[in-house]
This record gives sequence, structure tokens and C-alpha cells, in this order.
Amino acid sequence: MNLPNSLTIFRIILVPFFMFFLLVKMPYGQFIAALIFIIAASTDGLDGYIARKRKQITNFGKIMDPLADKLLVSAALISLVELGKISGWIAVIIIGREFAVTGLRAVAASEGVVIAASKIGKYKTVSQIIAIIAILMNDFIINLIGLSLGQYLLYIAVFFTIYSGIDYFSKAGKLIKVG
Repeated sequence: MNLPNSLTIFRIILVPFFMFFLLVKMPYGQFIAALIFIIAASTDGLDGYIARKRKQITNFGKIMDPLADKLLVSAALISLVELGKISGWIAVIIIGREFAVTGLRAVAASEGVVIAASKIGKYKTVSQIIAIIAILMNDFIINLIGLSLGQYLLYIAVFFTIYSGIDYFSKAGKLIKVG
């Protein structure tokens, strides 16, 4: 078990703690949840950076790192829908795209084709994380700058989500046999 894989597992372990503090009504619970989310999200870039730098890229990491990201973002979106902070259609689009692209990658892998993460896919992930943090920290941000940015940032994340999904499928159509 190397450090990048340990960080991936740590991110997965943080998900139920994040959800607990977000969903259980307690003083500062949402703020604590936001901090946990920030810590978990920051391990995403860190584990990949360390794996590449130390040449510790493993099959476990290739599979579990993106799953850990999807678990964290999906848990946040579903929890925010439950709390009435975002619309369900947004969560469905984002989570649905993740299922679709994961399935596409699995089909490609069965044909011996690897579909690597694209630059637009990375923008998608960053935009989703920033939007979720902004929504979690909404009250603090409003008190600080007098403006609620979370929903606007979430619409930007939805745009990148749809755009990156289209990008993956259009590029994959040239790489794999469909039908």
C-alpha cells in the first residue's frame, strides 16, 4: 500500500463523516462538513501528483481514484438535494454523466482501449468541487461578500459536465466499435 493509494482510501473513508456532519443538525455541522469535503477533495490532486512523481501508479489507483472522486461528489450532491440546497435534476445530470463515462471506459477497456482523462474532464471535476464548496459555505460567503455564488458555479459545473461527456463519447466513437 503506497501513499497515493492510502490517500485514495482516506478520501473514501471521509465520505460518511462528511455526510454525517452535513445531514445531522448540530452547531457548525455544515461548516465541519465543508472542511471535511475540502480535505477529501484536496487528496484527489495530491494522490495523482504523488503517484506520477514517485512512479507509483498502480492498477488499484487507476480504478479506485476515479471511483473515490465519484463517490465523494455523488454523496455531496445527493445530500445537497436532500437538504433542498440544489435541484435534483442537477444531481441526476452530473451523476448520470459519471455512470455513462465509467461505462464507456469499461467497454473501451474490454476492447483493449484506454480512454484517459481529458483536460475538459479535469475542468469538470474542479468546477464541481468548487461549486459544492461554495454551496456548503454559502452562508459564510454571503456574510463575507454579500453574494450567493454557489448556484451560479453549479450551473458552470453542469455545463462542463455535459460538455466533457459529449467530448468523451465523440472521441470514444472513433476508438471503439459500437454495435
